[in-house]
Amino acid sequence: MISVFVKHLFPRFVLERNLRLTYTFCLGGLAFTSFLVLTVTGLLLLFYYRPSPGAAYESILYLESSVWGGAYIRSLHRLSSHTLLVLVALHTLRVIWTGAYRPPREFNWIVGVILLFLVVAQAYTGVLLPLDQTAWWATQTGTELIRTLPFGEGLRTLLVPDMVGGPLSLIRFYAFHIAILPIATLSLSMLHFFTIRKQRGLLPYL
Repeated sequence: MISVFVKHLFPRFVLERNLRLTYTFCLGGLAFTSFLVLTVTGLLLLFYYRPSPGAAYESILYLESSVWGGAYIRSLHRLSSHTLLVLVALHTLRVIWTGAYRPPREFNWIVGVILLFLVVAQAYTGVLLPLDQTAWWATQTGTELIRTLPFGEGLRTLLVPDMVGGPLSLIRFYAFHIAILPIATLSLSMLHFFTIRKQRGLLPYL
């Protein structure tokens, strides 16, 4: 699967007509590019961020005021997150509009929907990490909304075992944001691209 994934990112050749801008706009590829930018900028932010209630906000202030390029990296990380959400949403709408979810592509449609939820979850878990007022209220509102879902109380307890912004909730949001969700997203992206190549429906030369 890894070999097929690499070949999908770097094909041996591309037909000239597929380099033209069309209604698809290579939304899936652009979304994955945004994910890569998020990964690189996120790794850089790890060098300065401290996941504790007393130090999280101070580490962000230090990053933006005292680290060369720190404010730029953080802004790029946030912008890439917004871009990824928009691109994945547009990609999903494009699949619905063109009926690309129909057989034999229904499995890949399910994988894509899961990827959509993973991207939303990554954005949500990242909101709390700066631990400012915006982060606290956004997370508080989100966790209350989660309670309305089926099994929502259990999910909220998993995410927030103590209180919003507490030591346990912050470290769990941190773990989900930097490890669990990105690894799941990358793995499903590989499966997504692998399935596209095996079906050979979109690009016959793959």
